[in-house]
Amino acid sequence: MTVSAVVFDLGGVLTGSPLTAFTAYEQEAGLPAGLIVRLNSTDPDTNAWARFERNELDVAGFSAAFEAEALAAGHRVEAARVLAALRGELRPAMVEAVRRLREAGLPLALLSNNVAPMERAGPLGDLLGLFDAIVESSVEGVRKPEPEIYRRALSRLSEAVGRPIEGSDCAYLDDLGINLKPARALGFSTVKVVDPAVALAELSELVGFRLDGAA
Repeated sequence: MTVSAVVFDLGGVLTGSPLTAFTAYEQEAGLPAGLIVRLNSTDPDTNAWARFERNELDVAGFSAAFEAEALAAGHRVEAARVLAALRGELRPAMVEAVRRLREAGLPLALLSNNVAPMERAGPLGDLLGLFDAIVESSVEGVRKPEPEIYRRALSRLSEAVGRPIEGSDCAYLDDLGINLKPARALGFSTVKVVDPAVALAELSELVGFRLDGAA
């Protein structure tokens, strides 16, 4: 075992990636491929997306600001369709991996950029109940890739389990490289989630037992 705690992202890791839904909307609306990601990556600390995830804008404010950014780039985009793309389905293999980690006694945290606090009911609520600490950008007023939110995740996890947990103790899973970089700088062992099965195999190596299908 090379890590003794695990921190997960939500969208694109425990749930399906919103990038797939973004692509489907772009194709349907005749928009350039990758436009939504490019808009979200332009001025990444101050754009509409960043301010929404820090809870500096409400839905109406985000919609107006995001659609204005799209128009400035020469395209008409429906913000409501972009927001609808965020509702990914839970990935059963990932949920099972979280359960195995919980049964093994590893401290677990969820670190998510989101635009509203997560629902604590239904299947997602059941999953959230497996985590010792949950850190959400919309609650914290800070978002990935800002280093502060990773430090808060470590602090909340340490408080929850009653002992210090450092970055070097943790694996961190995210689907975006830009979010993995600051985690590595803080000592986390990082896993980029592209293919969930591959990611679970990598995480299995880090924790020292199988999470990728075999009991």
